[in-house]
Amino acid sequence: MDDARSEDEAVRVNQASPVAVRRSPKYGVFTALGVALGVIAALILTFAFSGTSEPSPFTEVRYSQSQTFGFILIWCIPAGIALMLVVAMILDRTIGGHTRQVNVVREITDETEQQG
Repeated sequence: MDDARSEDEAVRVNQASPVAVRRSPKYGVFTALGVALGVIAALILTFAFSGTSEPSPFTEVRYSQSQTFGFILIWCIPAGIALMLVVAMILDRTIGGHTRQVNVVREITDETEQQG
């Protein structure tokens, strides 16, 4: 039966072995959601309070709404990222903690017999 095999065909051996599969959240997605949450919170805080019409009591400078938005953004983005990463870690501990066994078929190609 080996004569029926062409010279271009390699010897293949299939091996099945059990592997543990565990789901985990994508932390990059949660980080992006945290940035979006921080920007939305900064927008809400900027336009919810009208503190830009009076000068600052500390510096006696009047800040525009865009400057106020920038200052609030500096605090809200890291807070949003931290909050969403904590949510991701909690999800990883609760949902991602379950593992399941899956059979994986691995194909090994042997090309040494082909050279003869």
